[in-house]
Amino acid sequence: MRWQPIAATVVALGVGVAGYAMMGSPGQKAQPAPARVENPDLTPEAEKASKQLLENFGDVRAWLTLSDALIRAGRTETAVYTLDSGLEAIPGNADLWVQLGVALVAHANGEVVPAARLAFDRASRLAPDHPAPSYFLGLAWMQAGDTEKALETWRALRARSSPDAPWVRMLDQQIAAAILMEQMGMMPGMMQPGGAPAGAAPAERQEGNQ
Repeated sequence: MRWQPIAATVVALGVGVAGYAMMGSPGQKAQPAPARVENPDLTPEAEKASKQLLENFGDVRAWLTLSDALIRAGRTETAVYTLDSGLEAIPGNADLWVQLGVALVAHANGEVVPAARLAFDRASRLAPDHPAPSYFLGLAWMQAGDTEKALETWRALRARSSPDAPWVRMLDQQIAAAILMEQMGMMPGMMQPGGAPAGAAPAERQEGNQ
């Protein structure tokens, strides 16, 4: 199955901006509701998404719209809980796993915490060509102070990306910033979105699907 890339996710987290415009995967069948979704009383789009989910917990786009609205409103913990419910209904959807990682990063003030890396890893297993997991893995290496690993990861993503892919411009900016950081001999952990402290170096992503 060909998954829609989530370009805005790649752009937003690279500069620590909470602007998440996700694209879901249509065609999901309805699933039994594991829990009732609380109406967040946010935007009209979030209101509509909440109502749609009460009728069909398999509506991926509604999950993405609702969680995006929660993240934008600063209700990152609620966004994480919301996506947990979505993944109970649709555990095999790569876009929802990416969005869960995004919510966890937002909740950690820009740090790619281990739980977020696990979510991105699961997305990568489900959709190996998805750009977001590799992007965030590179960001995690940067936060750990390993510029070489970050550049290796981002350059590999750049090499397999189409020249007109919407995330390429931001990716090039991140690569250039990492090169500059390396040349200037900056201390590990200084390049942090949102001022988050440096975390432990991420484990290498395992190959293959579950």
